[in-house]
Amino acid sequence: MAELYEKMVKEAMMAQKADVETIKKNRGKEFKIRDTKAYLDVVQEMKAAGDQSEAVINLHKNSVKAHYEILDSLTDTIRPEDDPFVEHYQTPVVLEILRDEDSEFEKSLQAFIDAIEKSEALIGKEAIRRYGGFYGPTCVVDFALMPGSTSNVVNRILRETDIPEMHKQAILSEKSWGMNTSYGIGEVFANELERGATAAEAARKEIEMVKYIYEEPVEAQAKLMDDHGHESFDVREYMSRYRKEMEATVRAAMDDGVHYGNILTVPAYCVGDISHHIAQSTYNMCKDDVVMAIIEATTEVMDSTLNSAVSSFKSEYDVLSLATGSSACAVEYILELDGFNAIGVVDLLTKRFHNYVQLYPTRGAAAELHNSDFMDMIYRGWTHIDKARRMLNGKEGPLEPMVGDYKVDLSPIHENEVIMNPQRYTYPACAITVRFSALMRLADYPCLLTSEPVTATLMTNIIALHKESAASPARTCKNCAAAALIDFRHNHCQWREAV
Repeated sequence: MAELYEKMVKEAMMAQKADVETIKKNRGKEFKIRDTKAYLDVVQEMKAAGDQSEAVINLHKNSVKAHYEILDSLTDTIRPEDDPFVEHYQTPVVLEILRDEDSEFEKSLQAFIDAIEKSEALIGKEAIRRYGGFYGPTCVVDFALMPGSTSNVVNRILRETDIPEMHKQAILSEKSWGMNTSYGIGEVFANELERGATAAEAARKEIEMVKYIYEEPVEAQAKLMDDHGHESFDVREYMSRYRKEMEATVRAAMDDGVHYGNILTVPAYCVGDISHHIAQSTYNMCKDDVVMAIIEATTEVMDSTLNSAVSSFKSEYDVLSLATGSSACAVEYILELDGFNAIGVVDLLTKRFHNYVQLYPTRGAAAELHNSDFMDMIYRGWTHIDKARRMLNGKEGPLEPMVGDYKVDLSPIHENEVIMNPQRYTYPACAITVRFSALMRLADYPCLLTSEPVTATLMTNIIALHKESAASPARTCKNCAAAALIDFRHNHCQWREAV
């Protein structure tokens, strides 16, 4: 298995470095689709090894290839306002392919749509709670089952729907790691209410929208983009061509016995680096030297830590846990260099959330999505860093937090000249908030810190080993930072009840 773990680390870090090196080279410039070819190239080097399903690996590789080639033929760039949605055009297409190929799955999907119609009380309550900020900061497209998330609501409906368990899991997966349209629960309700509709009328509109994204996922996504004002490329043409490119790959995965939940999630989770993580918005954000340095140093912490542990991993899940745990430690450690920590930041951002709700009642459903990701990440990092500080107990020497049985190497942070010289980026005698301020930029966009290219690559490798089991959403308590430190929402979670 050591060779497999080494392969997983290599593939994941190649994906991360393709992003980081491309952004470093082009930051401040105009983004072009062809800038992302470095990421495409490293993805195409992914291979199935040992007992891994080649069909799963191909869902990842072929989706990235199709995504790149279609975008490259449709446009030469994408404006920042449109780039978050480039990873939302794959799951609607795959859902329609599965529905057309499997009449039994089509029946299950229709039964679920009928169940949505009968869930007015649940959907109305959850839309009202989301509108009023009842759950605190949430991820509306959470990869687990956080209260206030779309997957949380979908799970509650599925539990009362009489369809095969595998179909339930597939439907849940395609609105968690899979992104069946850009719609997040409660958005229509909030806008209708603010326009003057009654709560009952707004709830009815909400139900119609939720049904629509399952009845006609491709057209629903296109209509959402019409309403958004998308103008970078023809989204209907993209989805039409994506279907032609991916039909054979999806059928091959079905023939190989890959769980439908995995077929629905792998193709979407891997494409975001092309024109979203490597994109104009990222180039603009990373003009700031400190922001760029934080991304680079975090990448080096992950790389050093994973490669040091590669010969001692006990399971494929250890690789994923250490990758995300080491980056969490890195970001929390940088935060602490300025005298802040996760506890203070979670308090700050949670209080800000409640003010934001009052200021912007029709805020986008995803507005606090990445703030939630960021808080969860630094809180996780804090649990490891805090323990390491206690163990060091004032002695001299490097801080070496542990993630499970593995040491995290924080030395790349101290070797980074930008991070360790904040006085060069503000009034030199008062440079005590520089790194924190850069991290607050990243709180809205932590994708290369958490890191999405790393987790997408590792998850595809893990799914390829366990193709028959739905990998998403994560069926575990995710230790939400806001819930752990501020709010009392644990009893509204669904992780124990996941279908």
